[in-house]
Amino acid sequence: MKVLFYSAKDYELPSLKESLPDSLPATFTPSALSIDTVSLARGYDAVSIFTSDDASAQVLRGLALAGVRFVATRSAGFDHINMEAASEAGIRVAHVPDYSPHAIAEHAVALMLALDRRLVRAAAQVAENDFTIDHLVGFNMHGKKVGIIGTGHIGATVARILDGFGCTLMAYDPAPDASLEERYNLFYTGLQTLCSMCDIITLHLPLNPQTRHIIGKKLISGMKRGMMLINTARGGILDTKEVIGALRTGQIGMFGMDVYEHERGLFFNDWRGRNLDDPMLKELLSRDNVLLTPHLGFATREAIAAISTVTCHCLATWAAGERAVNEIGLSGSAGLA
Repeated sequence: MKVLFYSAKDYELPSLKESLPDSLPATFTPSALSIDTVSLARGYDAVSIFTSDDASAQVLRGLALAGVRFVATRSAGFDHINMEAASEAGIRVAHVPDYSPHAIAEHAVALMLALDRRLVRAAAQVAENDFTIDHLVGFNMHGKKVGIIGTGHIGATVARILDGFGCTLMAYDPAPDASLEERYNLFYTGLQTLCSMCDIITLHLPLNPQTRHIIGKKLISGMKRGMMLINTARGGILDTKEVIGALRTGQIGMFGMDVYEHERGLFFNDWRGRNLDDPMLKELLSRDNVLLTPHLGFATREAIAAISTVTCHCLATWAAGERAVNEIGLSGSAGLA
């Protein structure tokens, strides 16, 4: 079996090459998968892609025509893949569900602390020899009410970290985890109640038709005025236009984002010297109460190594004629056949 890795970046190449068995021939291209690059897969049995790649129905049909039968995404989320189209095209799909909840959970908390303590502004002031602190006063995390929306592996890790800060934790998840209530200072409640009471809200949900724009006008209007919102999950979980409106009025006081609703084609690329034709992103970048990082929550050495190991294991398993443990069914669930 031959494999083509799309969107292969310098930071991951050493781990990918180390994880690949010698018996699995592979080619790496920095190009993202799209309708314009699908022809690169001709002659390959499998491709590996990333969240920034386009695995829409049209592209997947192109992959099938090129001879591809397997797609391994180097991510936990697979909202960039049209699973129904993959099934119709006879393409099997696998993901990396549990590569490192610590990486993303720690990044979410880092965004909270950086916004709270005005670290970006403080660093900029000091670089200009301005050592005043009049505009740098933050608040204690201890005692604050933090709402965790989504308590899977990442949300649960966030709960453990914030419990150590002495936060009062509220949570929402369609499938509550009773063990979290037992271990931490946490209790589950409804979305509207959580939004109305919390000083900080952090999002840890997958993106699907049920969660798209779950943070919209109704929930935002009921949030505690001046609260902090953190999103390290997927950009489409919140309605960016409504968030910007709430930032303008002060309904949302601070916004930390590692993901953006319209990030495809933008994130993971160098846009220096080029115009960003995106008014919403420009406004977000202009605000000193918004902190944007370019989808790097996963980017730790440990997480990248784990992603590479699991992805290559899935590919090797397919090459051996077996079913990969992280293969995704049409329902969107993963598991063994």
